[in-house]
Amino acid sequence: MADTLKLTPTESVIIRRSEPDLLEVEGIWGPGGSPPPKHFHPDQDEHFEVIIGVLRAKVDGTEHELRQGDALDIPRGAVHQMWNPGEVEARASWQTRPAGRTEEWFRAVDAITREAGEEGRPGPLAFGGLLSEFDDVFRLAVAPQPLVRPLVGALGAIARARGRRG
Repeated sequence: MADTLKLTPTESVIIRRSEPDLLEVEGIWGPGGSPPPKHFHPDQDEHFEVIIGVLRAKVDGTEHELRQGDALDIPRGAVHQMWNPGEVEARASWQTRPAGRTEEWFRAVDAITREAGEEGRPGPLAFGGLLSEFDDVFRLAVAPQPLVRPLVGALGAIARARGRRG
């Protein structure tokens, strides 16, 4: 039985294959989504192939609409967002190379999302702690890194002081 991990109230992943060189999941995006925060992966490449539905992606400022059968490669370091603005669920095969600690990141996000309950929106302290801990896998790109990284580090320190991960 494959593990299903909840990333947001409407988004989840099903682990399909997990090896050091490749993490393959099936991503599920509920309808009516909005763009997540801009982010990038410093040392990993991603490949998406839409199975069903429509996904919208923005990669380094260029917007893409992906339909069933369409594929998109996102190279390491590219600032991106992906969401489902449509009225029906969307699914895609999602590969991350190398896997790094991405599965561990997904499991940690699942834990804090489930802990947040029905709303499923972890607070900034919980999420900030994870951003600090998983800086090698996932970085926000909402402001220049010299501004973001110290703030994320401070949130991580506060989270650890309060007994949370990070």
